[in-house]
Amino acid sequence: MSKWKDIKVLALDIDGVMTRGELLALPDGTLLRIYNAKDTFALRMAAMKGVRVVLITGARGEAVVRRFSGLGVKEEDMFLNSRDKAADFRKFCKANYIDPSQVAYIGDDLPDIPLLKLVGKSIAPADAVPEVQESVEYLTDANGGEGCVRWVVEKILKAKGLWSFDGHKYEEAFGVCDSSPDSAANG
Repeated sequence: MSKWKDIKVLALDIDGVMTRGELLALPDGTLLRIYNAKDTFALRMAAMKGVRVVLITGARGEAVVRRFSGLGVKEEDMFLNSRDKAADFRKFCKANYIDPSQVAYIGDDLPDIPLLKLVGKSIAPADAVPEVQESVEYLTDANGGEGCVRWVVEKILKAKGLWSFDGHKYEEAFGVCDSSPDSAANG
């Protein structure tokens, strides 16, 4: 398996990884998710420091696209409504000349297992289903939606010597960096 510093791409599921796996369904069918601010900040740090972030998830909808676009994820790197995550991963790698050993993937449930077997770093949140826990190289200290993505991003960026914050670069990439109520909602 590759070293953390060799990871160039962080791929992840959404529900159960970026969230606690809970969905609130509105009467019109819209699904609402709650994201952890530390996880979302970590994704911005990854994007700022040159680690490509890719979504391979069964989740879908304009709200997902808007949220992750604001975190530095390119729309072409969002494989939403994925029913065969390993196939979508292979397409991504082939189209972008990415060696799977340079990818870390975070998954939490049975549909993630085939993909977890293909990557350089297979990772699961602490509360992943038992079958996934048995399939991965790393189990984070945090549950899904409670800092597990931050755990992985820190490992990657610290191994590369890139875990540092520059407020000016952050502002250039994502807008104003302050403590106003609006910035907390965008974190």
